[in-house]
Amino acid sequence: MAIGEDLRPGCLWRAALAEAVASLLFVALVLGSSAAPGAVAPALGGGLAAAALSSTPGAPQANPALTLALLCTRKLSAGRAAAAVLAQCCGALLAAAAARLVLPAGTGLVTRVSAEATAGQALAWETLATIPLALATFTSSSRAPPHGGGGLILGSAVAAGALAAGPVSGGSLNPARSLGPALVTGVWDNHWVYWLGPVLGSVLAGLCHELLLAPGASRDKLRSCLPCRDVALVEATSPAPSSPPPRSPTT
Repeated sequence: MAIGEDLRPGCLWRAALAEAVASLLFVALVLGSSAAPGAVAPALGGGLAAAALSSTPGAPQANPALTLALLCTRKLSAGRAAAAVLAQCCGALLAAAAARLVLPAGTGLVTRVSAEATAGQALAWETLATIPLALATFTSSSRAPPHGGGGLILGSAVAAGALAAGPVSGGSLNPARSLGPALVTGVWDNHWVYWLGPVLGSVLAGLCHELLLAPGASRDKLRSCLPCRDVALVEATSPAPSSPPPRSPTT
């Protein structure tokens, strides 16, 4: 879909609804998995949820970090990205409110920095763990995985990132997943980590893919991006345009 077309009222509302529903389902499944002890269940819950949601209608990202990466690589307009992020946060808030009502008292809903780690270490892990997810999202959109394995790739990236970062930062990889419980519980300790880390990792991975790794990557395209020229003009003359907007990169 062209950037101008995604601001039509019908398209915008359908996309926002898809983002809200996907985020609600994803965060609800992750928080439900958090009732089990340890970090394995939430990581597997998040990975399986991401794999399942990867084929839902509307191609939702269900992750503000990945939406902002699409904005920075000019695959979404600013209006579409703003609507998507707002919808994602609303869906996460509803999921967190429901989880607080139905889950046992003492369930760890809020992502927290480990007592043995610092906020800087948590930020590094959130950034690093989100990079494979963003790369998998952009790569699977430009090269169709064999036998429809896109969902498996994305789900594996979510689970691996959450398992790796979990002992240090809680393994959020998704600002909306952390925002919902923070709004419901009022616990905001080091909350900035769960926005800056995933957004930084996603944007770096997206730019790296589009400007260096994608089939249509070229020095001309890289130079056009630096002074904020229209990348679409360069892609029009490229023998292999870069990837279309990724599908359903949840976390």
